[in-house]
Amino acid sequence: MSSLAIIAAILACLGLLQGLAGLGAVVAFCRRRAAPADRALPPVSILKPLHGDEPMLEAALASFCAQDYPQYQIVFGVQHPDDPAIGVVQRLRARFPTREIDLVIDSAAHGVNRKVSNLINMLPAARHDLLVLADSDVHVSPATLRALVAPLADARNGLVTTLYGGLPAGVDGAAPALVARLGATQINHAFLPGVLMARALGRQDCMGASVAIARRTLAAIGGLPTLAAHLADDAVLGQRVRALGLRVALADTVPLTTVPEADIAALLRHELRWARTNRSLAPFGFAFSSVQYPLFWALLCLIFAAGSTPALGLFATAWLLRAAAALGIDRLLRLPGRTPLWLLPVRDVLSMALLVASYAGNHVSWRGHHLYVASPRRAPARAPVLPLPAERLLGGD
Repeated sequence: MSSLAIIAAILACLGLLQGLAGLGAVVAFCRRRAAPADRALPPVSILKPLHGDEPMLEAALASFCAQDYPQYQIVFGVQHPDDPAIGVVQRLRARFPTREIDLVIDSAAHGVNRKVSNLINMLPAARHDLLVLADSDVHVSPATLRALVAPLADARNGLVTTLYGGLPAGVDGAAPALVARLGATQINHAFLPGVLMARALGRQDCMGASVAIARRTLAAIGGLPTLAAHLADDAVLGQRVRALGLRVALADTVPLTTVPEADIAALLRHELRWARTNRSLAPFGFAFSSVQYPLFWALLCLIFAAGSTPALGLFATAWLLRAAAALGIDRLLRLPGRTPLWLLPVRDVLSMALLVASYAGNHVSWRGHHLYVASPRRAPARAPVLPLPAERLLGGD
C-alpha cells in the first residue's frame, strides 16, 4: 500500500483501540452503578427552562413529574406569555394534580445565554435549598432524582452531573427518522464513552443536561449571573465549583436527551455548533479527536490503496469492531432507538466533515439565533460574543 494508505490504516487502528477502551469505560461505569443507599432525602427544587413545544417535550417533562422522591418542587420557566410550552405545563398539572408545579413567565434578559437568563428569572420561585437544573429535552427514570441527590451527602462533592444518551424523536410510538438515529449514535457511541474515558484520566467535566447543586454552593461561585455570558454555561459551572476545592461527582444514572432533528440540515446546524464550540477552545486537541472515527480512516485507506485486499479487510474489521462496541454500549446502558449498523460508516464520515467544517468559521446557530463563538479579542465589533471556558466536552444542547 502507499504511504498515505498506511497512515490512514494506522489512524484507523488507533480509532479502534479508542473505541474498545470506551466500551471498557462503559463496562466499568455499569459495574460501579448501584441503587442509592437509604438516607435522609432533603427536599429539592427542579428548575426546567422551556422554549417552545419541542418534539417529545411532554414525555420528557412528565418523567420529572413521576419521580420516586418524597418531596420536590418543579419550576418551569418561559420568557414569553404566548410560548407553546405553557400549554404542555398546563396539561402536566392536570395529569399530576398532587405534584408541586410552578410556572414563571418573565422576559427579562441577563446576558447572551437565554437559557441562563430564564434560570435567573426562575430561581426566586424555588423554595428549597437543593437545586436540580435540567434541560427541557431530558428523559429520566423514576429513581433519577435519588441518584442525583445521593452524592451531595459527601461534603467533598459540590456538584453532581450525569452522563446522557441520545433518544431519537419518535421512539415512543412512531419510527424515528434516520437523521435522528445518526444524531443519537454520535452521543451514545462517541460522546458518552469519551466522557467516561476522560473521567478515568482524572477530568471532572460538568455536563449540563441535568445537574444537582446546593444553593449555598451556587452562591459561593457568584450565582447564576456569572454564567449568563457563556454559551458553555455547564462547563463554566463545573470549573467554578472545582475552583472552590470541591469535586464534580458523576451520578449513577444515565438520562436520555431527545434528538429531534428530522432533516439533515437541522442536524448539521446543531452538531456544527458543538464542533465550533470545542474547536474554539482547543483547536489542536479537537483536531486530534479525529482519531475516534475509525471507519472514516479505514475508508480513506481503502481509497488510497485502490481497493486492495488488505485495505478491504481492514475496513471490514473496523466496521465489525465499531458495530460490536456500539451494540455493547446500547445493551449495557439499555439505550433505545439503536442506530442501524449500516449507518456507522455514514456517521464517521459525517463527523469528520463537521470537524473540518468547524475550522471554516466562528458563527453558530442556537435556537434560531446566530452567535459568534470566539474570544472577545478576535470578535468583530457587532457580533454577539460568547466568552467560553478553558474546557468543554462535546454534547451540550
